[in-house]
Amino acid sequence: MAEELLINVSPFETRVALVSHGLLQEIHVARAGRYSVAGNIYLGKVERIVPGMQAAFVNIGLKRPGFLHARDIDRTKTFTAQADAETAKPDIRNLLHEGQSVLVQVEKDPIASKGARLSTQLALVSKYLVFMPNEEHVGISQRIDDEEERERLRMALADIKHTQTLAGGVIARTAGEGVAAQYLASDLQLLARIWTRVSERAKQVQAPNLVYDELPLHSRVVRDLTSAYTDKVFIDDKATFERIHGYVKEFLPTFTERLCFYQEPRPLFERHGVEDEILRALKQKVTLKSGGTLVIEQTEAMISIDVNTGGFLGGHSLEETVFRTNMEAASAVPRQLRLRNLGGIVVIDFIDMEDQEHQRQVLRTLEKSAELDPARTRIEGFSNLGLVQMSRKRTRESLAQSMCTPCKSCSGVGLVRTAESTCVEVLRALSHDYNARCRHKSVAGHYLIRATESVVDRLLDEDAQHLAVLSQSMQRDVRLQVEPCYREGQFDIVLVQSVPQ
Repeated sequence: MAEELLINVSPFETRVALVSHGLLQEIHVARAGRYSVAGNIYLGKVERIVPGMQAAFVNIGLKRPGFLHARDIDRTKTFTAQADAETAKPDIRNLLHEGQSVLVQVEKDPIASKGARLSTQLALVSKYLVFMPNEEHVGISQRIDDEEERERLRMALADIKHTQTLAGGVIARTAGEGVAAQYLASDLQLLARIWTRVSERAKQVQAPNLVYDELPLHSRVVRDLTSAYTDKVFIDDKATFERIHGYVKEFLPTFTERLCFYQEPRPLFERHGVEDEILRALKQKVTLKSGGTLVIEQTEAMISIDVNTGGFLGGHSLEETVFRTNMEAASAVPRQLRLRNLGGIVVIDFIDMEDQEHQRQVLRTLEKSAELDPARTRIEGFSNLGLVQMSRKRTRESLAQSMCTPCKSCSGVGLVRTAESTCVEVLRALSHDYNARCRHKSVAGHYLIRATESVVDRLLDEDAQHLAVLSQSMQRDVRLQVEPCYREGQFDIVLVQSVPQ
C-alpha cells in the first residue's frame, strides 16, 4: 500500500495530508495560535472540586480550565495523605483539594465549549514506544497479532529496562513490530531523558505552567504516520524541511532518503488533488463510485450516517443492488471518519437487507476497512432496527469544527424559517403587541414592520388580506419596511406613536 505524506507550511497555517493510492486518508490542520495541545504536560492548579461529577477543574493556563475525572487520576502516586490506592472508586475529595498543584497531561484538545480532557496518568511517546513514568508494566500494542512477535518485544523491553535500571512502564507501539532491540533501547533512553527534564522543570515552575511541549504538528505526524509503506514525504517549506530532516536523521534514520523538498510552481496540495478532497470532506453528502450516497451528519451527541442507493440501479434484483451499495458504503465509511476526524459514537443506517449472510459480509468489510485507521475503533453488530453502532476515539476537533463556524442565519441548524412561517409569526406578534399595549389604552400611532424582502413581499401579496383584516380590527395603519441586513426569520415590530400637534 503505497503512501505519501504531504506537508504544506505557510506563515499562517500548517497542513499535513496522508495520501494512499491517490486518495486522501487523513488531514491535519493547525492554524497560527490554535495548535493542538494534546500530549502536552502542565503543572496545573486545581480550581474547583465537583463531587457530583467525581471530577475537578484544573487551571493549566489555557482559555478554559481542563476537566480531570477521578478515574483518570493515577492513584499509585497519591497526591494527598487521605487518598486510598486500594479503593476501587475513591472519592475525588480524597484525591485532590482546591488550590493544589498537580502534574497533568492533555488527552483531548478543547472542543467547542468544553475544556481540555486531562489525566495524571502521564505518557511520553516516541516512534516505537510509549513510556509511562508512573507505571511499571510492559505492554504490547493490541494491533500486533503475531504471538511470537509479541513475546519477542515483551522480552526485549523487559531486558532493556533491566539493563538500563529504568523505573517506569513501557508499551510497544504498532510501529515497533519487527524493530530491532537496539532501536527500542535508543527510543527508551530518549524518553527517559525527556522525563528527567520534565520532572526537573516541574519542580522549578509555579502552577499553572507548561512543563513539556509535544512535538509540533509536522514532526509529530511524521513520527506517527510514517511506516514501511511510506514512499515519500514531501515538504514545501525549506526551514521546515531542514527541521524535519534533523529530526528524522536522529530518530528515524531509515526515512532520511524519503524526505523530499517540494519546489515546483504548482502548489503541493493542488498537485495531489488534496484541496478538492478537503472541500468535499466538508460536505454532508458523499457520492460513491456506484452512484450510491452517504449522508454524514455531525451532532453534539453522535455521528449519524445514512446509506442510500442514489442513482445506482445496476443489480439484477433489489437485494443485490442493496447489498452492493452497502458493501461499497462499508468500505467508504471508515475512510470518511478518519478523513473528517469524526469521533465518539457513530450510528450507520445501512439499507435494509433480508439475507443474513449479506449482513455478515457488510459487517466484515466494515471491520476490515476500520483496521487501517490508527484511532481506536469498536464496532457492534446489526441491531434489531438494522443499525450498526460503532465508536471511534476522539482526541481533537473534527475537520469541520476546525475549518468552519455555525451559520449566523440558521445558528448551525442548517434550516431557516420560510417566509410564510415568518409572516404568520409577524401577524401573531402584531396582534399580541396590540392587545398588550393598545387595546385598553388610547395610544395613537401606527405600526411599522421591519423584515427581509421575502417577508415584506409576502405581506404585500399572499398575506395582504390577513394583514388588512388585522389592521382594520386594530383601527390603525400598518406600514412595511425592507431591512436588507436582516437574516431570514428576523423581524421587528415598532409602534410609532403620533406626536400631538
